[in-house]
Amino acid sequence: MSSPFPPPLAPDFDSRHFRLALSQFATGVTIITTRLEDGSFLGLTASSFNSVSLDPPLVLWSLATRANSLPVFTDNSHYVINVLAGDQATLAEQFARRADNRFEGVEYELSRTGLPILKGVAAWFECHNRSRYPEGDHVIFVGEVEACAVQPKSALVFHNGSFVATC
Repeated sequence: MSSPFPPPLAPDFDSRHFRLALSQFATGVTIITTRLEDGSFLGLTASSFNSVSLDPPLVLWSLATRANSLPVFTDNSHYVINVLAGDQATLAEQFARRADNRFEGVEYELSRTGLPILKGVAAWFECHNRSRYPEGDHVIFVGEVEACAVQPKSALVFHNGSFVATC
């Protein structure tokens, strides 16, 4: 099906400039968790989280196509989105680094489907892996929320290349 719109113009900026411009938009910080086939856990830091719909309850996040964890998140039926609190920057950094076991020293409890819910988070969403949409160099994951909880507190945000706690 062809688009009724003319094709887009070529960008008048490079990727470094685009990234700098994007860094001015403060985003919340999450850790997405799931389980590997061997029963161990996988988790990663992501700031690309957003609500989509209240009815049904849908949220989205995205993951780079070059990420080693892409096949796991694509094939698993469920994942948990942990929304980090303002005092959890160290946790965000731990899950952003390459490591054999990012869960080392991390406190968590298990969700209904046996996935890690991190202690001290501001909110969490247990999601059924509803759909995926490849776009550019990322895949957009849409999750249907099956369970969630909230503990209102200051939030951790990512702005201008740094983690910052809100008031």
